[in-house]
Amino acid sequence: MNNSKSTTAKPPSIDDLISGLHRLSRNIWWTWHQESQEIFQLLSPRCWQNLYHNGVAVLNEVSPQELRARLAEPEFARRVAEVLESFEAYLGQADTWGDVHAPALKEAPVAYFSAEFGWHEALPIAAGGLGVLAGDHSKSASDLDIGFVGISLFYREGYFQQSINHENWQTEFYTLLNPANLPMEPVLDGEGKPVICEVRMATSQVRFRAWVVHVGRCPVYLLDTNLPENEQHYRDLTLRVYGGDSTTRIMQEILLGVGGVRLLRTLGVKPSVFHMNEGHAAFLTLELLREKLETGSSLEAAREATRRECIFTTHTPVEAGHDRFSPDLMRYAGLKFAEQLEIGFEDLMAMGRVDPANQDEPFCMTVLALKLSRAANGVSELHGQVSREMWHCLFPGRKLEEVPIGHVTNGVHTMGWMKGTVRRFWRNKLENGDGPSPADASDATRFWHIKSAADWERQVNSVEFWERMNDPAFISDEELWSLRYKLRRELIEFARRRLLLQGENLSRANFIEYDRLLNPDALTIGFARRFATYKRAPLVFQQFEKIVGLAHDRKRPVQFVFAGKAHPRDDEGKRFIQHIIHLSKYSELKGSLVFIANYDIHIARQMVSGCDVWLNNPRRPLEASGTSGMKTAMHGGLNMSILDGWWRESFDGTNGFAIGDDSHPASVEEQDRIDSENLYAVLTEEVIPTFFDRDDLGIPRAWLKRVRAAMSSVVAQFNTHRMVREYVEKFYLTR
Repeated sequence: MNNSKSTTAKPPSIDDLISGLHRLSRNIWWTWHQESQEIFQLLSPRCWQNLYHNGVAVLNEVSPQELRARLAEPEFARRVAEVLESFEAYLGQADTWGDVHAPALKEAPVAYFSAEFGWHEALPIAAGGLGVLAGDHSKSASDLDIGFVGISLFYREGYFQQSINHENWQTEFYTLLNPANLPMEPVLDGEGKPVICEVRMATSQVRFRAWVVHVGRCPVYLLDTNLPENEQHYRDLTLRVYGGDSTTRIMQEILLGVGGVRLLRTLGVKPSVFHMNEGHAAFLTLELLREKLETGSSLEAAREATRRECIFTTHTPVEAGHDRFSPDLMRYAGLKFAEQLEIGFEDLMAMGRVDPANQDEPFCMTVLALKLSRAANGVSELHGQVSREMWHCLFPGRKLEEVPIGHVTNGVHTMGWMKGTVRRFWRNKLENGDGPSPADASDATRFWHIKSAADWERQVNSVEFWERMNDPAFISDEELWSLRYKLRRELIEFARRRLLLQGENLSRANFIEYDRLLNPDALTIGFARRFATYKRAPLVFQQFEKIVGLAHDRKRPVQFVFAGKAHPRDDEGKRFIQHIIHLSKYSELKGSLVFIANYDIHIARQMVSGCDVWLNNPRRPLEASGTSGMKTAMHGGLNMSILDGWWRESFDGTNGFAIGDDSHPASVEEQDRIDSENLYAVLTEEVIPTFFDRDDLGIPRAWLKRVRAAMSSVVAQFNTHRMVREYVEKFYLTR
């Protein structure tokens, strides 16, 4: 869509369009801007499909001569010019939320440290939800236009690729990422040379460079030790996400925390707030301490000044999930740093111990972060409660409710997760609605019209837009049901293509067989996430014969789409995957159950949009927040979940389905038994009857009433725009 700018301006030249496209490709704003993606796709549909929908890779595939020839076509040149105009308008927008509500952060930004960022399948340097949350946080920071800079690591082999062998067992392989083919750029000095910094690890000075990912208006810097002057084991520190043993892990975290602060200082960035996204980044507090001690501050004064600068978000409700390092490992990796701090080694260890006097207690990164932060939070209300109980020991003399750990419930970046089909659907309604003209529009009907791309994004991110979902005059049941059928069909055809690529020994007969997998008329239930054992992926199949009966019901068929990765060292999680794949191939669920291998953000986007029901059955209260169910609501899907994490706050009886009540037995065995029974009960007594209760026109009116309730309550509240605003107001701007 055209932005409302002068129509008499001279159109850009082909050279301007070429340089603009290259600049655009290096800013991942295009990953949440539909028209930009369509431009790259038009240039090379096959490259777009095969190279992870990567704008940089597409432009590297298209020769300068071909690109120039394509841009000689007036209509294509016009579309490119409009996209570039929208991009520049976004970067130059005035009177943003950040301008009005957080101008101080423009001068002294938030420095957000996270061991992983998950933005898009083109840059696979995240292992799971923590990274995706960080990626969505940075996108909303850009949209809201707050001062924000991110720090992470550039893992040149990223997170592992998953394949399934002939025994249905997960195997892992890695592929080398080429920076020249990725949406990022080297950080260079005034002479065009890479900026190089150093950090002490064990007995060595380790040098590192940095890459910058432009996330709209916000830079995120990725640190990289793969330099020829480093020893090979230090070069490989940034090889893989969470790769290697405990020694690799502690050195990655020293690089992230200490190295990240040093890079910011070298670049002249002066943050007002250091936000640690999980304990991996907590060593940054020691570097801040070192700086203050170097200027002559006392240790206690340096600690207090550091606390004022730092906030900490914990995502881990499980004791074993917090990074802990033995005294011997800390001595090996951090003794020299202790000497730089000019404090004794035991004083350093005390900062990461619950009991500073216990010399056998390991060093805990979460303890360090909590001791040296002015504020801390969990990522849902229940997780905040669990965290206060877990770390009450650090605050002796305080009542449990006085433990200074609050909560900010997670969200998702709406535009980043909304599938293109749905974006086009909503834009078409807003552009071509039958409401009054903008001049005559009242508050109640103003959403029938949009004037520009920026206006569209502003509308779709507003609470008012999603509240309109309850208005049949805005969208009818027939339109909603048609959209759901379209999205379900797209998921099924995507699954068939992917399963065909996964298949072995393809004769013509079983080639055709893939087109018989799944049923576009069936209630489609999705489950996709890390295959950590507490998430209990196979729980729904514990009552196997009953589930088979549901799948074979010709009048009310049910089917399942699964995906996800187990950690390479998690054999129990791999057994869960093996079991589900075995059921999909050799049991009576064949054709009604599929497992899509090599789960990534692209597969996630297909599944959250196409599934009618999003299944989540963690062992409560081990799901700190969860976000995948938030993503399905914007596509007209419904969440069916244990009342854990965010769903405990969102579920109101009308906007999805709850598995059990707001409690859980202490016994794991009893919890699994009761949850399995409750899951089957809600599926057979609520979900299936409501989905298949159709009127004379074949429309499930009661089901769509729940869909409307989910859209108006979930999407409007559980998004990262709301989440980032909360961080700004509760933490970033308060001392």
